[in-house]
Amino acid sequence: MATKSSDYNFSEIEPSWQKYWDERKTFAASDETDKEKYYVLDMFPYPSGAGLHVGHPEGYTGSDILARYQRAKGKNVLHPIGWDAFGLPTEQYAIQTGQPPQETSVKNIANFREQLQRIGFYYDYDREVNTTDPNYYRWTQWIFLQLFKRGLAYVDERPVWWCEALGTVLANEEVIDGKSERGSHPVVRKNLRQWVLKITAYAERLLEDLDTVDWPSSTKKMQTEWIGKSTGATARFGIVDSDKTLEIYTTRPDTLMGVTYMVVSPEHPLIDELTTTSNAEAVQTYKLAAANKSDLERTDLAKDKTGVFTGSYAIHPITGKQIPIWVADYVLISYGTGAIMAVPAHDTRDFEFAQQFNLPIVPVIKGGDDDELPYIGDGVLINSGEYDGLPWQEAKEKITESLAAKGQGEASTQYKLRDWLFSRQRYWGEPFPVAWVSKSDYDSAVASGVLEGWIPEQPVVFETESSTLYALPVPEKALPLTLPHVESYEPSGSGESPLAKATDWLEIWYNYETGEYVPASQDKPAGDRWVRATRETNTMPQWAGSCWYYLRYIDPKNSDTFADRSKQDYWQVPDLYIGGAEHAVLHLLYARFWHKVLFDEGVVPTKEPFTKLFHQGIILGEDGQKMSKSRGNVINPNVIIDEYGADTLRLYLMFLGPLEAMKPWSSKGIEGVHRFLKKVWRCVVAEDGLSPKIKDSSDADDKETLKAINECIKKVTDDVENLRFNTAISAMMIFANHLQSTDSVSKDTVKKFIQLLAPFAPHIGEELWSRLGGEASITTAGWPAVDESALVVDEVNVVFQVMGKVRGQATVSKSATQDEVLAIAKADPKVAAHIDGKTIRKVIYVPGKILNIVAN
Repeated sequence: MATKSSDYNFSEIEPSWQKYWDERKTFAASDETDKEKYYVLDMFPYPSGAGLHVGHPEGYTGSDILARYQRAKGKNVLHPIGWDAFGLPTEQYAIQTGQPPQETSVKNIANFREQLQRIGFYYDYDREVNTTDPNYYRWTQWIFLQLFKRGLAYVDERPVWWCEALGTVLANEEVIDGKSERGSHPVVRKNLRQWVLKITAYAERLLEDLDTVDWPSSTKKMQTEWIGKSTGATARFGIVDSDKTLEIYTTRPDTLMGVTYMVVSPEHPLIDELTTTSNAEAVQTYKLAAANKSDLERTDLAKDKTGVFTGSYAIHPITGKQIPIWVADYVLISYGTGAIMAVPAHDTRDFEFAQQFNLPIVPVIKGGDDDELPYIGDGVLINSGEYDGLPWQEAKEKITESLAAKGQGEASTQYKLRDWLFSRQRYWGEPFPVAWVSKSDYDSAVASGVLEGWIPEQPVVFETESSTLYALPVPEKALPLTLPHVESYEPSGSGESPLAKATDWLEIWYNYETGEYVPASQDKPAGDRWVRATRETNTMPQWAGSCWYYLRYIDPKNSDTFADRSKQDYWQVPDLYIGGAEHAVLHLLYARFWHKVLFDEGVVPTKEPFTKLFHQGIILGEDGQKMSKSRGNVINPNVIIDEYGADTLRLYLMFLGPLEAMKPWSSKGIEGVHRFLKKVWRCVVAEDGLSPKIKDSSDADDKETLKAINECIKKVTDDVENLRFNTAISAMMIFANHLQSTDSVSKDTVKKFIQLLAPFAPHIGEELWSRLGGEASITTAGWPAVDESALVVDEVNVVFQVMGKVRGQATVSKSATQDEVLAIAKADPKVAAHIDGKTIRKVIYVPGKILNIVAN
């Protein structure tokens, strides 16, 4: 397969070897093998129209090197690729151009695939997956049905960003300073029907099982903080002139005696009942203002505190005192109970609020000599009646016991983790495999047996002011439920997705036995298994397809199940997962949740999806800023490949610094890496064949060369195992300098060096391997072993001193005695000049290092 030119013509070499790999399916993984497996996974890309920039292939290059190395070590390697192709950008493009997102995705994927192939990545393209392929999202829908049947999916009204002018729901990234990104129209928070997944049911397991995985400590910490386990107490405050109670959760029940006011969120379900007539207008105005703010804006610690008095009072559960109830937007309905007890002496936000509105501040914790407020540390109780003088931990227990005795609270463990909002009011996403049936149709169908076998143990019910609806699962045999054709991808105007306009798809007669359906505009078909239904118009979020793709790679063409269990038992889960730290929380958390549900279903063999995780750093632009089209600092990899070749790009991405580090791109630095590859080429290739310094006999290697190649093998092996690719390249550069300087070297030694280089620069590796007479592809050549005997040093350098001053040095046998080294020192003219005519009084010898002569 070697090319004919004696020049390093990468533009000829690289396409030829890429064709070779493609035609022979060199990187296909086998499911039937006795070999040890190695599964390395990249976080798959979103195929945008812009294509890759040089920052994208960094992690892919690292995983590619590792995949090639593990194969050389004799393992059966699975290194797949796929496309996370649902999502908002493609839908926005469809709205702007009218081009179906299905067509846009195909084009974008083709562009991405071509770019990845140009870089020479080790991917098994026969296992390629695409989240928008119905054969893939059939199983995404199937997994949702398992969640549904286990009672882990429900429907609730949740706030979304609503733009009246555009008639659509907006994603967070489409809202800037309270206005729509497109058109700069006002937006407000509006409650819409949403599917929600009960991830909180798995909170404790998600927390505990972090101890079983090899992940960066920073990532584990972020997951732990997001789950946010805390222990404390629930307390119920009565409300004056009402039979309702205001429930709060606190981690510091020891401060209960310091409560001077209560705060509820603007969305709290009791807000209207709490608001007195004289305060109604102010509260309503405040609620409207809060609806225009994001959660991030509302909880910003630096912002001025705002609020309104409701006019109502709570009753302290221990003292019976009346406490004013305020509404303030720094309290979120999505956290805790949507209400808090305010202890301004011991909480920064409460303290600032109390100062703003001149509310009482009562210290109840005394800590050391620090009387500054707010005091948020530990200490003993003061101003707390019968609890005065108790250490805070003891007081925490006693006050909690007192609440329980009064029936007004109890010890409680809570989590910051909220259930997962799993809906998007978009077209370009997975359709939900459920249909809605009205209560009257549902009751009639149940009574007549039409729905026999399809009624879930925990039915999902959604009630509005005018109707009650039941969500029923689509029969598994009817999957995939595919997206219908729509005339326009513009929002429906009602808050629903464009699917609401697909009338013949939306309103149907549904057969729950066969999965068949006909438009409701037609007469009801004959038979007794038909019921009138309305399809779900929400679609799943982009997270859905990325929650389980690592499993589909194991068995991507299976039409009977998402992945055959015997293949799962062999491949298990990825041995290494490489991706950006920006996915350190949500993607990993959601994937872990789904995996645990599948484990509970008995359809996957492990509790956790990712055994080992590594986050690559970010490649910045030459200006030190994150690469983006708007900044104009994006470097297209095709430009680099055209000028320097893919191998140079790969090496330079790895040579920039540690894989996990953030580092800037430098167009100047790439020249040095390219010179290195040209140096290696010249050391092997001459005009009439191989370099004349390369000899067939192993006798061509002197001790220095044998030591150098084995040091290189040892260093590169250790560095690749530990993902230290930049220092591995440095080691190869050192050996290349030796190779250039030596007069003679064996072909066997050069081949070993090319084997080390090949995972990093596979095209030149294949080419030089072929020219050196290597059989087949270098990917099957194995990995060179270290000859430890070649690393043993027989001679050492000894420094000669006279009266403590250096006068010479010599290389001596490692086993030389003191007398032998002294004789060599005396023969050194520089030493002799300082001891001639003198008497040697003492000789101090540190073997292998220093010989010091004391003479006078």
